[in-house]
Amino acid sequence: MLSENYFTTNSYLIMKFKKSTAIIPMLLLAMTFSCNKDEPAVVTQGTPTPTPTPVVDLNPNSGNIATVDLGVSGQYVILSKTGVTNVFQSAITGNVGASPISGAAILLECVEVTGTINTVDAAGPACKITDATKLTTAISNMQTAYTNLETRINPNYLNVGAGTIGGRTFPRGLYKWSSSVTIPTDITISGGPDDIWIFQVAGTLNVSSGVKVILSGGAQAKNIFWQVSDVVTLNTTSKFEGSILGASSINLKTGASINGLLLAQTAVSLQMNTVKRPL
Repeated sequence: MLSENYFTTNSYLIMKFKKSTAIIPMLLLAMTFSCNKDEPAVVTQGTPTPTPTPVVDLNPNSGNIATVDLGVSGQYVILSKTGVTNVFQSAITGNVGASPISGAAILLECVEVTGTINTVDAAGPACKITDATKLTTAISNMQTAYTNLETRINPNYLNVGAGTIGGRTFPRGLYKWSSSVTIPTDITISGGPDDIWIFQVAGTLNVSSGVKVILSGGAQAKNIFWQVSDVVTLNTTSKFEGSILGASSINLKTGASINGLLLAQTAVSLQMNTVKRPL
């Protein structure tokens, strides 16, 4: 028979073992916290903004390109074949004209224009000056200038950004896109006061709301030309630089502004905009 001491001793050992096994998980947990205490926290960083792919000048030895002669059309800050629509009140600095459509299609009020309003007939704003001959010449010169810009060959830069050009800086030169162009974020046009920029756009030109075209290094709006074969839209509160020669309509949404000419072969549409002829 087993003695009483046998059971007593073994019961004591069993209790000790149970207590030990209960302590082990606690020890392991404590060790885990101790090991992790001095480890640095892992910080997950956001995806960095991609740097625009540099563009290569295809004609680095071409020098500065020639400007375009606007002729009489250059005397107008807004010139249209089919009229000017408007949501009051816009602020126009420069002359306005429309031909061959009647002056009745110019829906600006005299108080909005610092300059003259030319019409082909007696209709239109009360402050108009009728001068059909001058307007005919201006429209012809506008079309000639558009063709001159459109047919320039050997661009310095071709299809930059596949037509999405936000965040980029543009040195002087001839730029060509065989597609539409979208400007979703600010761009910079950088160069000297005598440098010329020509942007040939085979589709539409769309500038997103609030986006700015910024000039740097002495670049001047009067030396920047946008030749666009389809609709141009400057969305709300955007700020644009350079003259637009459009084969279709040019539309400025609420609060958009431009330091440049609006020369449209169809209509110009305004909504409480600022349009200023560049000096």
